[in-house]
Amino acid sequence: MGSSIWTIQAFKRAEDRPTPKVVYNFRVYYSSMIIAIAGAMIGYDNGFVGGTLALDSFKAEFGLDKMTTSHANFISANVASTFQAGCFWGSLFVYPLGHYYGRKLGLIVSTSVFLVGAILNCVASRSTGLGIMYAGRILVGLGVGATSNLGPIYISEIAPPAIRGQLLAMYDIFWQVGGLVGFWINYAVSETMPVSRKQFLIPFAVQVIPGGLLFIGVFFLRESPRWLMAEKNSPTGLENLRWFRKLDESDEYFRFEVAQIEESIESRAGSIGLGFMAPIKAVFSSKKIMYRIAFTTSLFIWQNASGINAVNYYSPTIFKSIGIGGTDAKLLSTGLFGVVKTASVILWMIFLVESWGRRLTLMVGSVGVSFCMYFLGAYVKISHPSANLSSATAGVGNLSPGGRAAMAFFYIWTAFYSASWNWTPWIINAEIFDNNIRTFVQAINAAANWFWSFIMTRFTPQMFSAMGADGFGVYFLFASLSTVGFFYVFFLVPETKGIPLEMVDGLFTKGVPAWSAHEHVLEQLAEVRNEFHVSPEEKAAGIGEHVDLAAVETGGEAEK
Repeated sequence: MGSSIWTIQAFKRAEDRPTPKVVYNFRVYYSSMIIAIAGAMIGYDNGFVGGTLALDSFKAEFGLDKMTTSHANFISANVASTFQAGCFWGSLFVYPLGHYYGRKLGLIVSTSVFLVGAILNCVASRSTGLGIMYAGRILVGLGVGATSNLGPIYISEIAPPAIRGQLLAMYDIFWQVGGLVGFWINYAVSETMPVSRKQFLIPFAVQVIPGGLLFIGVFFLRESPRWLMAEKNSPTGLENLRWFRKLDESDEYFRFEVAQIEESIESRAGSIGLGFMAPIKAVFSSKKIMYRIAFTTSLFIWQNASGINAVNYYSPTIFKSIGIGGTDAKLLSTGLFGVVKTASVILWMIFLVESWGRRLTLMVGSVGVSFCMYFLGAYVKISHPSANLSSATAGVGNLSPGGRAAMAFFYIWTAFYSASWNWTPWIINAEIFDNNIRTFVQAINAAANWFWSFIMTRFTPQMFSAMGADGFGVYFLFASLSTVGFFYVFFLVPETKGIPLEMVDGLFTKGVPAWSAHEHVLEQLAEVRNEFHVSPEEKAAGIGEHVDLAAVETGGEAEK
C-alpha cells in the first residue's frame, strides 16, 4: 500500500489548468527522446575514455608505454580534457546559431561537428600522431557542448508544463545509460580481444552510433514553435504548436497557450528587446542578474569538487589506488559503478528531487560524499594497497576486508553523488532565471559546467602523482571540498521546489536567509491566493487591501 502511494505521488501530474489528455501524446515524447540521445553522447564519453586510455593497446599505439609516468599522465590528461575544452566553447558558440537559425538547424550542425570529430578519433594512429586525436576530441566536445545547450531548451519549448520535468529527465537518463554502455564496452574489448589497434578503436568508433542516431533523428523533428513565433513571427509556429498538441486552433487550451506565448514575446520586446544582443545587455547591465549567475555557475564548482570527473575519466587509477589491479578487474569494477550510478539517478528522478527538494538533496549528498571520501583517503593512506599488488592478487576476489570495505564505500559514494549533485544544479539553473534571458544564461551555465569539468579532468593525473602515496591526498581534498559544499548550500542555496517562476525573485529577498527563503515566498504566495479569493463584499469592507501584489510578485526588496 505504501509503495503504491509513493508511485502515485511520483508520477502525478501537477497541471496548471484542465488539460486535454491528447496533449500528452506520442509526438512530444518521441521528439524529446530523440533530443535526449544527446545525453547518451555525453554519458558515453564519460564512460569509455578513462578505460580506453588505460588499455595496453592504446598505450602501445601512441608510445605511452615508453614514456615516464608523469609524461604519460600528461598525454592522457590532454586526450581526456580536450573534450571538455571543446564542450566549453561549443556551449557558447551555439548561442548565435540557435538564435538566428533555430534549434533544429543548430542541432544538425552540432551533431555534424560531433561526427567529424568521432571519425578523426578513429583514423588517429601511430603514423598520424596524437594531433589527429586531439583535433577529433575537440570537435567531439564542440558538438556535445552545443547539444547540451540546445537540447534541453528544445525539450522545454515543446513540452506541456505538467510533464516538462519528466521529459527533461529523459536527457539525464540517456546520459547515465550512455555512461553505462561506455563502461561495459571497455570491459568487453579488454576481456574478449587481444591487445591490438582494433581493441582501442572499437570504443572510439561506438560513439558514432548515438551521434548518427541524433543526426538522423533531428531531420524528423519539427522546429520549436516558440522559436518560430518569437524570432520569425512565422505562421509555421502556430502550425507546429497545433501538431505537438494535437488540438484544433479553436480549442481553449490551445488558444490560452498561444496567448501566453504572445504575451511573453510582447513582454520581452517591451523590457529588453528581441534582438540578438538584447539578453546579453540585460544580463551584464543588472547587478541582480550577475549575482545570480555567479551563484548558479558556482554550483558546478561543488559538483566537480565531489570528485565525479576524476572517477569518470580516471576510474582505473582510482581502483588501482584502493588495491584493484589488472585492466580486467578495474574495468569490471568500473562497470558496476555505472550500474549503481544509473539506478541512483532513476531513484532521484522518481522520488527525491520533488519530495525532498533541491536544497535537502544537495546537503545530504554533500555529507554522504564527504564521509565516503574521508574513509577512502584514510584507507589508502594507512594500508598502501597498491604496493602489495601483483598479477596474482590483482582481482577483486583477492581484496582484503579493508579493501572490500573501501570498494563498498566507493559505491556508496556513487549513490550519494548520483542522487544529489549529478543533475540537481541543472534543475536549479533552469528555475531561477526569467524566460527573456534563459537561453543566453543557459549558455553561460553550460559553459561553467564544462570549464570546471575541464579543470578537474586536466589535472587529476598530476594530483594523484603529487598528493601522497597512491594519491590519498586527492580523496581528502574531495572530502574537504564536499564538506565546504554542505555549508555553501546551507547558507546560500534557497529551496526552489514548488515556487512559481514568476515569484522566484522572492527567494533572493535582501535580509531573508537562504534557509527560510522558501517559507518566506510560500507565505507571500498564500497572501496572493487569499487576495484572489476575497469576495466583492469583503473587498468593499477593506479585507485584503493590505496585500501589495506588485511587491509580492517581485519578492519585495530583492537583492541589489
